[in-house]
Amino acid sequence: MVGAGPAGLMAAERLAQSGCKVTIADKMPSPGRKFLMAGKSGLNLTKVEATSLFHQSYREAEPWLRPMLAAFGPDDVQNWARNLGQEVFTGSTGRVFPKVMKASPLLRAWLARLEGLGVDLRKRWRLITLEGTTAVFDTPEGLRRASADVLVLALGGASWARLGSDGAWHEWLPGEAPFQAANAGLSVDWSHHMRPFFGQPVKGVALNAGDLTSRGEFTVSSRGLEGGGIYSVSRGVREGAPLVLDLFPDMSEDEIATRLNRTRGKASLSNHLRKVLKLDGVRRALVQEWLRPMPAVDVLAKSLKSLNVPVSGLRSMDEAISTAGGVRRDQVNDGLMLLDRPGVFVAGEMLDWEAPTGGYLLTACFATGRWAGDHAVQFAAKTA
Repeated sequence: MVGAGPAGLMAAERLAQSGCKVTIADKMPSPGRKFLMAGKSGLNLTKVEATSLFHQSYREAEPWLRPMLAAFGPDDVQNWARNLGQEVFTGSTGRVFPKVMKASPLLRAWLARLEGLGVDLRKRWRLITLEGTTAVFDTPEGLRRASADVLVLALGGASWARLGSDGAWHEWLPGEAPFQAANAGLSVDWSHHMRPFFGQPVKGVALNAGDLTSRGEFTVSSRGLEGGGIYSVSRGVREGAPLVLDLFPDMSEDEIATRLNRTRGKASLSNHLRKVLKLDGVRRALVQEWLRPMPAVDVLAKSLKSLNVPVSGLRSMDEAISTAGGVRRDQVNDGLMLLDRPGVFVAGEMLDWEAPTGGYLLTACFATGRWAGDHAVQFAAKTA
């Protein structure tokens, strides 16, 4: 097993539970680094919603992932966490978190279980190439070759290289779909007037980019926009759609216009917006930033419902939460074994699928790792 993220650990668990002797190799000094980082602001394990809606979030990859998600979906993720001693709760949006909100207790319990199953973890072992099912590693003791009956790769995508996912494996495993940033922040060239609002959250708006919509919160940063609401629609921006904000998703254009036409007196337009529309400081700043010069009232009402955001692009791939691209569907069989490398299975973000944040990413990593592990067990049994 190569890679000690959620997909790799899940595959290792399934192999060990079947009675296989399992060694995990990871190039980092400690396992699960991206998993731990994801849990710093609250580990969103999965999401509770209608199965059809959950599956639709994987878009074109949904037919491929469907059996894996059916075998290990949101309910299974929650039960798995509970079995590791971590109680979970479901938030108002359906997102599921450990009650402690952190990843570290869950990871510690998981690693303890794996150790109890006899799994051997080798740290600072960097995979540099494959020779059949023999893996060649650069280790603190020099080059090492490790042969196995089956090999499961969960090497990640190409984001957050400092945490271990740099996509370098494409150099010796060619043919994958090119990597692209996913769940990424957006770059915006601000005027100096926006500086007082850096770091402030924007709430209560709707975002749209192509056929993607979101009601999530996001943050104004010195380099642009970031946060869950932005990540949910960043794919649309990546594919060329404009980003449009509806600052009043629960109010009609006519109602906005009626409020704007109330007597203004000597109040500035900024104060008028604050009084009649309850428009807070950061949203007023965005209006003034992107609607210069300010249009007439009838046009302003429409603009507040469809405010175009002048995005200069996505943030770099290494800053993205995840990446699109990777090992294509036509490179593996139904059990996630590479067609041209019998006995070598792949899982997690190495595969060519993408999903929004909100529990979808982790669930699919767990599900594909479990699927690859189970099919690796079957392959090993047939070739024993």
